[in-house]
Amino acid sequence: MSDEDRRVAAEAGGAAVEERSRDGSRFRLRLVAHDETAYDWFYNVVANPMLWFLQHYLWELAYTPSIDIALQNAWHGGYARVNEGFAEAVIEELEAEPEAAVFFHDYHLYLAPRLVREEAPDALLAHFVHIPWPQTDYWHVLPDTIRRAIHEGLLANDVIGFHTHQWRLNFLRAASDLAGAETDFEEFSARDGGRRSLAVVHPISVDPGEFDDLASSPPVLEAERVLSERRPEKLILRVDRTDPSKNIVRGFRAFELYLEAHPEMHSRVSMLALLDPSRQDIPEYAEYLGAIQREARRVNDRFQREGWTPVELVVQDDFVGSVAAYKQFDALFVNAIFDGMNLVAKEAPLVNGRDGVLILSENAGAHAELGEWALTVNPFDVAGQAEAIHRALTLPAEERRERIEAIRDHVREHDVVAWIDAQLADLDRCAAGVG
Repeated sequence: MSDEDRRVAAEAGGAAVEERSRDGSRFRLRLVAHDETAYDWFYNVVANPMLWFLQHYLWELAYTPSIDIALQNAWHGGYARVNEGFAEAVIEELEAEPEAAVFFHDYHLYLAPRLVREEAPDALLAHFVHIPWPQTDYWHVLPDTIRRAIHEGLLANDVIGFHTHQWRLNFLRAASDLAGAETDFEEFSARDGGRRSLAVVHPISVDPGEFDDLASSPPVLEAERVLSERRPEKLILRVDRTDPSKNIVRGFRAFELYLEAHPEMHSRVSMLALLDPSRQDIPEYAEYLGAIQREARRVNDRFQREGWTPVELVVQDDFVGSVAAYKQFDALFVNAIFDGMNLVAKEAPLVNGRDGVLILSENAGAHAELGEWALTVNPFDVAGQAEAIHRALTLPAEERRERIEAIRDHVREHDVVAWIDAQLADLDRCAAGVG
């Protein structure tokens, strides 16, 4: 929370405040302030990196993590406390509006649903998990009490949503193995303590109209003009946060292998990496940003010549610049180690004007939807990624056009409104006792 958020919460005495959305509609916003030390433990020790690293398979298990007294303190005094604070706020809101549905989101609030359920047993609860759900064995990184609490917390919901069928299956297996839930793989449900939870798949999406408007806005057009005046013949684009899960260092190594194998493309191709600095208060993230910068420098030192820098690295929050680059890429490079979805893979093709080709990790959630029209890569196979770059830049024009048009059609049909509608329909079914 920002300092301003804390002031608003304090002025409201912890109660909800009236707000207006961009379209003018009214809504009530309740900001839940927490002790700053507890929140630091909650966010910077448990949620990130512990849970984020676990759920993206990022731990080097021979060395990390070590579950010591500091982690235990952060779990009990941070993650659990903050979840209790949110649960108390939800319970108070339910007392005022008992028929309201409660919609939890993501890995920050795994414990809150069970706390709410204990006080409001008939409440309608849903939870959407936006990141991958790892297989059972990987959850053994955490002590039994913690991994059990996470799964039991989620099982207190009526509906639990995931981006892909793979993440859903992993959850149901883990719920059985780690929490003793009775799972049904035909109905995709789990029973815990007599309560049935439905596990559903709804891939998140974007608002195509928003990107249509952005693409033609004056700031984006100006940024695109600047980019088009200095771009090389072929432009490879990646737009990411500086998160270890995004696999940026291996991506630069793959580009190096491509340049090594194709000297005829020197001075004709560049990789533009637009990276938003992420979670720099966490040591693992700060160290990874350093690794990104070193790798880009190493590739450039090897290949650059006057007038040509192979890797252009931009580390800043610049959404306008990203949308402008979306319009200009010849190949979009998404090689995440694991990713719950990856919305860049959906956003960029919507506005691209060069029939750009999507290179997509098989471990990104977006691959379940877009894989048939993308060039699939294994995120650990840098040689295979180099080959995919070459193929993307040499595909026949008609095939390039067919691939990107298919992606656009899919994203426009399955937009963010459809994502919301599907989940509201799930809640309606549960409220009616159907499904």
